[in-house]
Amino acid sequence: MKKTIIAATAIAALGALSASAQVIEQPKFYDNWSIGLDGGVTTPMSHHAFFGSMRGVAGLHIGTQITPVFGVGAEGFFGVNTSSWNGPHSSTAFDNSYVGVYGTVDLFNLFGGYQCAVRPFSIEAVAGAGWGHDYYAKSDGVDDWNYFGTKVGLNFNFNVSQHVTVALKPSINWNMGGDFDQSSAAYDVNKATFNLMAGVTYRFGDGFKCVRPYDQAEVDALNGQVNELREAVAATAAAADAATLEAANLAAQLQACQNKKPEVVKEVTNQYNSVRFVFFKVGSYAITADQMPNVEMIAEYMANHPKSKVVIKGYASPEGNYDFNVKLAQNRAEAVKNSLVKRYKISPDRIIAEGEGIGNMFEEASWNRVSVCTLEAN
Repeated sequence: MKKTIIAATAIAALGALSASAQVIEQPKFYDNWSIGLDGGVTTPMSHHAFFGSMRGVAGLHIGTQITPVFGVGAEGFFGVNTSSWNGPHSSTAFDNSYVGVYGTVDLFNLFGGYQCAVRPFSIEAVAGAGWGHDYYAKSDGVDDWNYFGTKVGLNFNFNVSQHVTVALKPSINWNMGGDFDQSSAAYDVNKATFNLMAGVTYRFGDGFKCVRPYDQAEVDALNGQVNELREAVAATAAAADAATLEAANLAAQLQACQNKKPEVVKEVTNQYNSVRFVFFKVGSYAITADQMPNVEMIAEYMANHPKSKVVIKGYASPEGNYDFNVKLAQNRAEAVKNSLVKRYKISPDRIIAEGEGIGNMFEEASWNRVSVCTLEAN
């Protein structure tokens, strides 16, 4: 029997080592505690009829799972008073009791490894020791007596949920003392009882949780990624602030433009120059036949005055897209210049062609589709 105790101790040690090898999140103090009720039958291992001497037994246990393999607890149970056994009997409802501590080893987790979840079924090896007490009636002339007891057994656990377990618990309890005198401690089948109990256990907390281990290199890499993300967030925030400031500046410029009064372009003439107009159709910078006489008048003047120059300013009416009208005004000035150069052979050095955008010289909007040609004698 000493070999049995040594084997149980070795199993418990292996269980502790197996649990420590797992990468498990450290549970809180109140996690993994359990409490339960037990009930069943007990009968002597010898000297009595196995079934004829069987009587009921009920108890309570409380424990905690230190690792997924190794657990400890305390228990107490009482044997129901019966007259089926020979000898003195108790005058109370119980004829014996046992209170002790025990350790458990989950064999599935020990040999199969912890699966990071409660198994539907598991088997535990149990070993314990405690205090036994037999109750006798005073009328029989026998005093109650105490003894040191030990137990071994198995728990067949059916885990119906994460918190509730129903178990079948066969075990053997030994009275380690002598008959009434406790003169020697020994594992003697004549001083042993077989117990078959069923129990319901409720577990508190969330049990053990597996976590992924990280070495220092992974931790440093993750910290580097976190720092990069922080820098990216800071840069994005700075860019957003800059964009907000730029938007505010553009809004201010737009407001200033909207508040600015339109400027009217006035062409000044005097005795040294004269002005000719070349009008265009809407959206076009082609010089129509009816406008060619005006171009010809400019060419004739410049041919007669070799030192003269002309400044051509193109305009567009305000209808339509602003950017298109700006380009159209430039094209209208260039159209008059190209006609003077190509058709009338006027030197391009004597011609300045400029687009002035939207024109407001005339109240009639269509009249502002024009190139204003100002001739300078010298």
